[in-house]
Amino acid sequence: MTRFVHRLTAPAPGWTISADVIVIGSGIAGLSAALELREKVDRVLVVTKGVLSSGSTVWAQGGIAAALDPEDTPQEHLDDTLVAGAGLCSEEAVRALVTEGPDRVRELVARGANFDTTPEGDINLTREGGHHRDRIAHAGGDATGAEISRALVAQLEAIKNDPGIEVIEHAMVVDILTAAPTRDGRPGKVCGITLHVIGEGTRDGVGAALAKAVIVATGGIGQVFRSSTNPASATGDGIASALRAGAAVADIEFVQFHPTVLWEGSGARGQLPLISEAVRGEGAYLLNADGDRFMVGRHELAELAPRDVVSRNIVAQMKEEGSDNVFLDCRHLGGAFLKQRFPTIWARLEERGIDMGRDLIPVAPAQHFHSGGILTELNGRSTQQGLYAIGEAACTGVHGANRLASNSLLEGLVFAKRAATDAASLVADGVLTQAEPVERPAPTVLIPATMRRKIQSIAHDGAGPVRDMEGLATAVSRLASIRARFHTTEPGTVVPQVAEWETSNVLATASVLASAALTRTETRGGHVRSDYPSQDERWKVRLVATLDPDGDLHLTEAPLELG
Repeated sequence: MTRFVHRLTAPAPGWTISADVIVIGSGIAGLSAALELREKVDRVLVVTKGVLSSGSTVWAQGGIAAALDPEDTPQEHLDDTLVAGAGLCSEEAVRALVTEGPDRVRELVARGANFDTTPEGDINLTREGGHHRDRIAHAGGDATGAEISRALVAQLEAIKNDPGIEVIEHAMVVDILTAAPTRDGRPGKVCGITLHVIGEGTRDGVGAALAKAVIVATGGIGQVFRSSTNPASATGDGIASALRAGAAVADIEFVQFHPTVLWEGSGARGQLPLISEAVRGEGAYLLNADGDRFMVGRHELAELAPRDVVSRNIVAQMKEEGSDNVFLDCRHLGGAFLKQRFPTIWARLEERGIDMGRDLIPVAPAQHFHSGGILTELNGRSTQQGLYAIGEAACTGVHGANRLASNSLLEGLVFAKRAATDAASLVADGVLTQAEPVERPAPTVLIPATMRRKIQSIAHDGAGPVRDMEGLATAVSRLASIRARFHTTEPGTVVPQVAEWETSNVLATASVLASAALTRTETRGGHVRSDYPSQDERWKVRLVATLDPDGDLHLTEAPLELG
């Protein structure tokens, strides 16, 4: 089996800056952490691939879940989350999420986020799949993520002249820097990043940013797959770079495929428009080719069953009738209501000639959310000293095998505050200090961007919504062959640039994911094996992936609670 590498091929840094803490990413988790840190440390650096408002949060349509209704309780929210997580949630992490969540949402309102309200002025709460209470707060109908992003970006813009915080936009993190290796040859503590600024601002090319702590909030892995609702920037950078720096990743095999993504034909690629779960929450039906509601009788919640259940049943229905899609029917809800309640979805469908009030909407599952990520404890600390992870890039244990609808934005808020508070405290106490980076040894790798579609097809065919041993083994082998082809100890013919670094991260993430999915011989949550169709109590453990000093991948079993 071809080994992995501990760094990417890249030019030596041409400039250096420093901060107390670096935050990578500008979604709800990254922005919240940066704002929290600015109150606690002297200097914060925020690095984002695009502009501040380009994080994954802006695409969130459904809402943010929290027990805000007087009749709702954190315990009920916890119960729903544990059910959706299919036995693999960390109950400690979920309890932190649901008990601290309401206060974090109120703080978000204090920071300027405008949620939809009732005539009495209270936050209007609705219901989505897997929830037994109305606890989903929305903004602008179906533009919750965009409104949250707007509010947090405005807060950061208001202090952009503060010398204690710097934002570098249009910058990709190439690698996470580490200090001298440990006695067993593993990378030392995290002490910064290398980054490439994409021809914008006062810095250009590859540089180094040194810090006492680094918080990874890079979002998801959507571009690992052929079709996804994730933005183009979601190339698994956080997971891949953390793995190269010696950190453990976990639950990486659990991928949520959103059940109702607009079907645009077999040639569709990249980011596809999703039809929010909230549409089904308002009463839309799923129909098969015969016009029947096929989810009725398959689950007690019918169309509002957890996403993995709905996705799995859609795939089964399509296979049964030999079709490429099923249909979402919301015609009975009325065009006036739909246009007012879902203005963003209405506009996107209208652009494609679909009238929500009159037409059936063709839908099929596509990659949407990653339940796994960089393994952390309750304060966002990874297994590598000085490295934190939050948001979708992290595996806090909150989601288990499958995320409950609208818990992701809440997770970003809750664990951003926890990580920022913890990192600031350790910096202030002198526990986290600045170390000198040491270059990790060759070989390196750089995958040409021209290989990305091939990698995506291999990953989607082998580790997509429904998996089996033959498909996964084939994917593992084919992905290993691509890694072997581009391993190098000297500069090669592939030119180091953003698309190539991203494709290298896509390949690394896909490779670990396929290996973990092959190892877990059961069906649970977002991991569906047609050859092992049932849950197996023997697999009520977390699969943890690490690289040894030689670059060999190790998958080990770990308890659900880190202790």
